[in-house]
Amino acid sequence: MVPGHEVVGIVCEVGRDVKTFKPGDRIGVGCIVNSCGQCDHCKRHLEQYCERKFVWTYNDKDIYVDGNITYGGYSTLMVVPERYALKIPEALPLDAAAPLLCAGVTVYSPMKHYEMEKGGKNFGVIGLGGLGFMAAKFAKAFGMRITVISTSPSKEQEARHALHADHFVVSTDPKQMKAAEKSLDFIIDTVSAEHSMDQYLPLLRTNGKIILVGIPSKPLEVSAFNLHAARRCVGGSLIGGIRETQEMLDFCGKHHIFCKIELIPIGYVNEAMVRLVKSDVKYRFVIDVAASTPPEFRPN
Repeated sequence: MVPGHEVVGIVCEVGRDVKTFKPGDRIGVGCIVNSCGQCDHCKRHLEQYCERKFVWTYNDKDIYVDGNITYGGYSTLMVVPERYALKIPEALPLDAAAPLLCAGVTVYSPMKHYEMEKGGKNFGVIGLGGLGFMAAKFAKAFGMRITVISTSPSKEQEARHALHADHFVVSTDPKQMKAAEKSLDFIIDTVSAEHSMDQYLPLLRTNGKIILVGIPSKPLEVSAFNLHAARRCVGGSLIGGIRETQEMLDFCGKHHIFCKIELIPIGYVNEAMVRLVKSDVKYRFVIDVAASTPPEFRPN
């Protein structure tokens, strides 16, 4: 298996029918490298919900080409169909743009779908990791007031100074949670660990929405009363389609939004994995594959 689904690089060669890319272009590849292209979702540029099957960037079978296994971006070269390739705006650093291709669009897509981009609302994000960081960045660019909700009091300074959060709530502090009740219009929940929805639903105003982008391993338990009491909604979202991902990249280029990263050589991967377990990274490791590749194996 060759992983890697947040991939950026430079085009070195194109097929004869390619129209939108040329050698030397800055290019990105996200989570999807193929889909049926014929179903209702694909025709509406929602390839992530392809009714037949979308093809993951790595460790999947591309049933639309030759059935072979797909290989991801931890590699010197990668081949991708033109439709699933993305243009990286010149305004974005190439390395820090890489996490936008999954983490970025994972929060951007539901924020657009649920009309959070209209601004003037109160927005909460649960969890201040890679997804939470990007959600807060988008929320600020959309003109919303931001509340960061975290189990870690130590993250308050970063939330307020690095992300310009308006409020910070420690979710394990009952007094802070009580004071924040009915203060938010939207919440993006980025947490994949098991947690209770009923702890966070009271933070929503009437008609408020909490959208899950994290994937807990166990089923959710939600009190119907907490939903009925203020006509609240719980929803979910899966990455984003190709057109929306390009829209997100262009938005990031215009507003100079990108992920906070630590660039590492591929030889540091084992140490990076140990640090990931300890949550010792702000907020993404990005592997510099090109610099780690011996000259004789680099493309011309």
